[in-house]
Amino acid sequence: MRKWAFGVGALVALGLTGCGPRYGKRVPSEMVTKLPYETRIELLEAENLLAVAVDKVDEAENELNRTRAAIRRAKKQHDAADDQIDDAKDDTSREVAKLARDEAEARIDYLRARQDVNDQEHDLAELSLRCAHARFEVARLIAAKKAKVEDAAGLDQKDFDEQVNACDAEVKAQRAEEKPAQDKLEAQQASWEKSKEALAQKTFAARASPYVE
Repeated sequence: MRKWAFGVGALVALGLTGCGPRYGKRVPSEMVTKLPYETRIELLEAENLLAVAVDKVDEAENELNRTRAAIRRAKKQHDAADDQIDDAKDDTSREVAKLARDEAEARIDYLRARQDVNDQEHDLAELSLRCAHARFEVARLIAAKKAKVEDAAGLDQKDFDEQVNACDAEVKAQRAEEKPAQDKLEAQQASWEKSKEALAQKTFAARASPYVE
């Protein structure tokens, strides 16, 4: 997990980048700057939870990039197998090349299905980050009220709690919509496994076959 060495205000400023207005109710920064040191320390747990949400967005983006690169590799192997079919000198070589092409096609289909899931997970991670910000603002408001910071009493915590609840509800709804993509991913993975097994058996090297990624 990323460790944040800078202050609470800096973390919020970073997290707000690209977050837009949705669930954007914030405690004014000038209130937070008036918090005594011991009260700011109490915000560290909430800050760490926010950092975890930021890390999850980063990881979701990395997974998108990794899968995109895997799709490119699979396409190159598919093209190479096509060339091997044309260049095959005997029936056995031609059959192996065809199986390699089939495996590459199945892998591309699997990876594309996985990328669909990755896209959903990335969207969910970004939404969860918004929820983490909403929770962080509740913690900041509670701290400001506890420290009796000027004007803090005028902020209604109910409004901040409501945006947390609304964000959590959206996360739950979005998660429920992921099943079709997950089901398709499982089906494509099963199809790819069959293609890998057929190729591996033909090349007498099981899953160690150089034709199988």
